[in-house]
Amino acid sequence: MLKALSCLLIGALCATSCQQTPGNDTSMLPTSAETMTDTGAATADGARSAVRRYVQELPNGNLFVLDSATALEVDDHWQVLVPRTDWAGRMPNKAGFEVDKKTGAVKTLMVK
Repeated sequence: MLKALSCLLIGALCATSCQQTPGNDTSMLPTSAETMTDTGAATADGARSAVRRYVQELPNGNLFVLDSATALEVDDHWQVLVPRTDWAGRMPNKAGFEVDKKTGAVKTLMVK
């Protein structure tokens, strides 16, 4: 009985040592940061350049592929999707930003 209990205990310890906890990627994006520009972003090019300025201020700004950014017009703002190099092979592989047309304020978006 004691031998069976010790084997069971050793087996349980071995099984739990193989389990890996998933790491949290906390370097993704700041959640409540906003950046204001003076001119606003009336065009898609203006929205992309506002996001470019915003991303360059981030500590992990070199992970974004700004040349491949796409801008979508949604009512009174732009949604700009920017691919990230460290997100290659996963979905979603782009970071989302919202740019206000009048003020040029940039906010991060959650992408599903």
